[in-house]
Amino acid sequence: MYTDGGARGNPGPAGAGAALFNEAGKEVATVSDYLGEATNNVAEYEALLRALMRAESLYGKRLQTMTIHVRMDSELIVRQMQGVYKVKEPKLKEFFSRIAEFRLERAPNITFEHIPREQNKRADALVNEAIDRAL
Repeated sequence: MYTDGGARGNPGPAGAGAALFNEAGKEVATVSDYLGEATNNVAEYEALLRALMRAESLYGKRLQTMTIHVRMDSELIVRQMQGVYKVKEPKLKEFFSRIAEFRLERAPNITFEHIPREQNKRADALVNEAIDRAL
């Protein structure tokens, strides 16, 4: 799964985007949601959460035994999810807690990888489509 969030301005009009792929590399689902006014980091977390929810709607209880590889260009979010960086901002703590609970209860096998922006073009395009549709 590739996820991205962005805001035009910080904060500003924001969107969440994600592309979910199966093991064969075929795109099986997308997320492209307008979020209203938000910061970049909130949009990044929102994209991750929405992508996980989308995966759950596709695979249900099978998520408990699947490995999910999350690739994001947000070093902050990836390092927070890996436990390398502390989560200090209260709003981000809420997202972190929700995702931690999701991992604990529904999808324990999630890995996080920080990737360059150039490798996240599909998710970035979905973010921009969401914002463009709303504006």
